Amino acid sequence: MITVRNAESYLRNLISKDTDDIKNVWETFKAFCKEQVEGEEEKEILFQCGVYDFTGEKLFHFDFVRQFTIYEENNYSHIEQLYCKCLLKPTDDLKKFKVTEWSMDYDDIDDFFDHIENLQEFKIPLNSKPIKLEIYQEKI
Repeated sequence: MITVRNAESYLRNLISKDTDDIKNVWETFKAFCKEQVEGEEEKEILFQCGVYDFTGEKLFHFDFVRQFTIYEENNYSHIEQLYCKCLLKPTDDLKKFKVTEWSMDYDDIDDFFDHIENLQEFKIPLNSKPIKLEIYQEKI
């Protein structure tokens, strides 16, 4: 079974050959989100995009995130987020887009995915070639 501890390496292995095809990265990420992770009570998936300069350079961030709420002995401990971040050149079209959508705001995960896939903020960048794909997990 997938654990929070090995989730990053598991996703990295799934995506390893598709790093410059955002459509394939998305399909792989979606399938990964439907897999059970040990100790996970609720699927917490985030789609976000926008132009940011977190790296010191303004880039369009096209992010798929799976969040894990960690409990130790039935008490809240912390949150970890597993990012699948596609960095793109911020074209004039992409500069207009900024969105943040959480799966918990939908009846089920398929409704969330359907909604995301119908957003212009999702459809247009999906056909772009990323400058870089980053997969990492961090405690927040």
